Amino acid sequence: MESIVTDGRYQFIQKIVGTTVKKAKEKLTTSDKIDRIVTNRILGIPIFIAVMWLVYYISVTTVGTFVTDWTNDTFVGAIQNAVGGFLTNIGASDLINGLVVDGIIGGLGAVLGFVPQMAILFLFLSILEDCGYMVRIAFVMDRVFRHFGLSGKSFIPLLISSGCGIPGIMASKTIEQDNDRRLTIMTATFIPCGAKLPVIAMMGGVIAGEVAGYQESSFIAPLMYFVGIVAVLVSAIILKKTKPFSGKPAPFVMELPQYHIPQAKTVLLHVWERLKGFIIKAGTILFLACVVMWFLGGFGFTADGFGLVEDSADSLMAAIGGVIAPLFAPLGFGEWQPVAASISGFTAKEAIVSTMGVLANVSGDTEDAVTVAQGVASWFPSTIAAFTFLLFNLLDSPCLAAIATMAQQMQSRKWFWFAILFQNVFAYVVCLIVYQVGSFVTGGAFGVGTAVGFILLIFLLFMLFRPDPYKDQKVYSKRSVQAA
Repeated sequence: MESIVTDGRYQFIQKIVGTTVKKAKEKLTTSDKIDRIVTNRILGIPIFIAVMWLVYYISVTTVGTFVTDWTNDTFVGAIQNAVGGFLTNIGASDLINGLVVDGIIGGLGAVLGFVPQMAILFLFLSILEDCGYMVRIAFVMDRVFRHFGLSGKSFIPLLISSGCGIPGIMASKTIEQDNDRRLTIMTATFIPCGAKLPVIAMMGGVIAGEVAGYQESSFIAPLMYFVGIVAVLVSAIILKKTKPFSGKPAPFVMELPQYHIPQAKTVLLHVWERLKGFIIKAGTILFLACVVMWFLGGFGFTADGFGLVEDSADSLMAAIGGVIAPLFAPLGFGEWQPVAASISGFTAKEAIVSTMGVLANVSGDTEDAVTVAQGVASWFPSTIAAFTFLLFNLLDSPCLAAIATMAQQMQSRKWFWFAILFQNVFAYVVCLIVYQVGSFVTGGAFGVGTAVGFILLIFLLFMLFRPDPYKDQKVYSKRSVQAA
């Protein structure tokens, strides 16, 4: 009905304009000429992929890496040495020295070191948004999403989620239909947000470093962005074939603004707004997380009782992580350190990197940032295991702030807990398939885990390609009064 009404309005407008306005010979504007290329049915998506690869390549691999390496290796290291020397000179105990230098500065430094990469990424994304290109991508992706049961209206929250998942979830309010809105809320955080960028950057270096003779990690960051989009589409296909999510995709009508040169003030404000939330979180949630992780990673029960431990493997965190680690062993990261980092990620995704930094520092690797990266790499038995760790933390439940926003937007306790369960089960199943099947294909032995991986893969493919039982019953789903 909405499409018919909109079409009727435009026909009426064209009729009036045609009888009252005299136009010179029509010439294509510059925007129209550009749109013939960037919104082309064939070229639109390849151009989008190329643009996003270039953005992440510059932000994460070239310029961003140079600035981040200097921040981590020189700036943070200099602060640790200076503060450590100062505390030693004033007679501070080893406990206080370790807390401040290894726990707080080491943990926060591991995260804040990635701020330059985030700033460059946000700068490019803001320019693309302000010049009008990202609006075109929503138009292009509408054709793709409609084949999978969603519309371009669902892609807009995904675009916003590349900065932060919270406004992305809130942007789902523009979707009229409950089914599509719930599905978008559940999957919006699959897109890597700014908080996940440090995790991607660190693990990208680990993954690239573990591939013999290959030190380039430029493909990791854009790959995870498109993996997020694929995860959204796969989830949409599976859920749209169930009764609670069945229904036609919402009509998507939008006017494309003319391309224009972005305003420096607007772009810089967008970058600052995104960075400000990250920095505030670093000074509050992450500060507390670093202190807690340092305590759990440095203290434990020894033969002499409770106190500082020389080996972090004897710490409280090792004991906690060791209990949960068998659950993640089928995914390839059964050591307690990556499990502890994943657990901390449920408070804030940045805490994953800060936890890694704290645990590496506690292990005595503070002298050189390279040894910290090598220490992280030693937690994973293979490149595939490191990749599944990154993949799991991309697809599982978002941070607590985003979870609270999900609860508020769902307006249903039942749907909220279903969303949390779906996100974590989906992440676990996908990662188990990737690790078990991937390990076998690359020369690993066939075991029970491999058999389970293949069974889950077959089940996933069945859910993807089975006939839609509600194909002939699909109508536009209604919008609830509460959500409106």
